[in-house]
Amino acid sequence: MDHLVLTVIAEDQPGLVERLAKCIADHGGNWLESRMSRMAGQFAGILRVAVPQQAHAELTAALQGLEAQGIRVLLAHSGTEPVESWQEIQLELVGNDRPGIVRDITHLLATHGVNLESLDTEVLPAPMSSELLFRAEVRLAVPSELSLEVLQQRLEALADDLMVELKLQPAEKS
Repeated sequence: MDHLVLTVIAEDQPGLVERLAKCIADHGGNWLESRMSRMAGQFAGILRVAVPQQAHAELTAALQGLEAQGIRVLLAHSGTEPVESWQEIQLELVGNDRPGIVRDITHLLATHGVNLESLDTEVLPAPMSSELLFRAEVRLAVPSELSLEVLQQRLEALADDLMVELKLQPAEKS
């Protein structure tokens, strides 16, 4: 079995995921895992599919043919998982919204060899004011050799500069 990673985007509409799932199943593929969401009138997702080697070309052509229905699909072969040992950490961040928060946090994480496993962000009105709050939930893969205390200190120093609150804790197993 080959494993493919697909990214999908289309104007949001009922039946969109069903058409994608039917295309995959009709060509011998097996839908393994996915993350999908509607945002700003668009529906986007990423998914992993297993497909028999002999059906690979037909499935690829059929998925690319969905473009005629307004469904754009980008395909990639699945990569190899890192052999390094990681600590799974959950980062929660809340603060006044301003440009550059994601850039600054991800820069700090990248310089310490921390990998983002997932990132969910949103901007919401503050409960007692009209100010906008930025909120992020991030699952991190922290290299074993990086002390969580050091990472916490670096993030707290950055949080003071960004004027955000953050919480770093071991991730719950999913």
